[in-house]
Amino acid sequence: MSAPTIEGLRELVRGAVITRDDEGYQEARRVYNAMIDRYPLVVIRPVNVGDVMTAVDFARGRGVDLAVRGGAHSVPGSGTCDDGVVIDLSAMRGVRVDPTSRTARAEAGATWGDFNAATHAFGLATTGGIISTTGIAGLTLGGGIGYLDRGFGLSCDNLVSADVVTADGRFLIASERENEDLFWALRGGGGNFGVVVSFEFRLHPVAEIYGGPMFFELAAAADVMRFYREFIADAPETFGGFPGFQIAPPLPFIPPERHGEPLALFVSCWAGRLDEGEQVLKRLRQVAPVVAELVGPLPYPALNTAFDALVPPGLQHYWKAAFAVDLTDEAITAHLAHGPNLPAVNSTVHIYPINGACHRVAPEDTAFAYRDANFATVIAGMWPDPAVNDEGIRWVRDYYAAIAPHSEEGGYVNFMAGDEQDRVRPSYKGNYDRLREIKRRYDPDNLFHLNQNIKP
Repeated sequence: MSAPTIEGLRELVRGAVITRDDEGYQEARRVYNAMIDRYPLVVIRPVNVGDVMTAVDFARGRGVDLAVRGGAHSVPGSGTCDDGVVIDLSAMRGVRVDPTSRTARAEAGATWGDFNAATHAFGLATTGGIISTTGIAGLTLGGGIGYLDRGFGLSCDNLVSADVVTADGRFLIASERENEDLFWALRGGGGNFGVVVSFEFRLHPVAEIYGGPMFFELAAAADVMRFYREFIADAPETFGGFPGFQIAPPLPFIPPERHGEPLALFVSCWAGRLDEGEQVLKRLRQVAPVVAELVGPLPYPALNTAFDALVPPGLQHYWKAAFAVDLTDEAITAHLAHGPNLPAVNSTVHIYPINGACHRVAPEDTAFAYRDANFATVIAGMWPDPAVNDEGIRWVRDYYAAIAPHSEEGGYVNFMAGDEQDRVRPSYKGNYDRLREIKRRYDPDNLFHLNQNIKP
């Protein structure tokens, strides 16, 4: 049977079908990273699972590239392609919370802002991203590092089930009881195995947290990192903060004369009793004088939106990531040599903790393999001006080269650049061969290859 025409596709799909001749195509083809400039044959915005099945069948029948877009935050631009099909899930953003079972079912176009708004009404949350505009789908499928992971595990550890459209257009439910191999692979294996159209998450009691950003002088950065290294090793799991580097943005709580200066950053998130959180942060304040801070009790969703204004759509993006078992003195020296040289106020470096509950899942229990790592560093190069691209990319690459000798071979796939396919196998360590076998079972022709690809 021949593949349908575009007009035939319009008759089959209830959602929008957008081609180059349609108004809105220029907007529809854009993704979060403005460094990516591609022209798909068609952008399909499904409104239901049937639309997704039709879109997958259309791409497979035409023999063209298929890109799947959730929140569109993919730094390599995996949510778009030239002359192929884009499944843009942004019209599927519903979130339904069951407060009795403490679970939530979210459609794959939802962002963490959507999810948190729905669950916060019930005083509940699960591990999500650091930026609220991040899509739940891509973050979860790659693992899901966030403020709450030390207490509750990664986002993928809180996944109860997933509804999936596979490469042959079938609809499957993946869970511990159905299609268990697929469920295992989805928890960290990225978008290699199908289009996940909805996610069911386990929720936890989190309403108010104590935290926010603190800025220190660069001269204190080494002391802050050493404190963090010692403290986080056995800190209460209700603590999810991290250090980093940031150019001071023009915010009211930062002295105006410091705006535009690179500073050491520490972001805290205490999800336990609020008075205990204040006591915990007293220890950090004793490490070095604080230049500026905006720390106190606040709703968890407010912390998740705190950095949104620094990372609007349309920036240039180039990132790299590294896992580390130890934050050694030599690694700290490398951070100090490169972290302060941020190319723009939008750029940042975060060193996330991934111990605690993350370590209580065995490396072979999910596709996410780095259960022995304690730290996940992201070097997030972001800037508005394309003229900065060469300088910014060089900063990210030089920085990564400096910390690589003190890091693991693999990295967090959600933060890896598009030129790092050679790091895919080490990023899954001993799980890669099993992932490849599951890929062969569900996508033998590698229809879903626009990602950190596991080749069948």
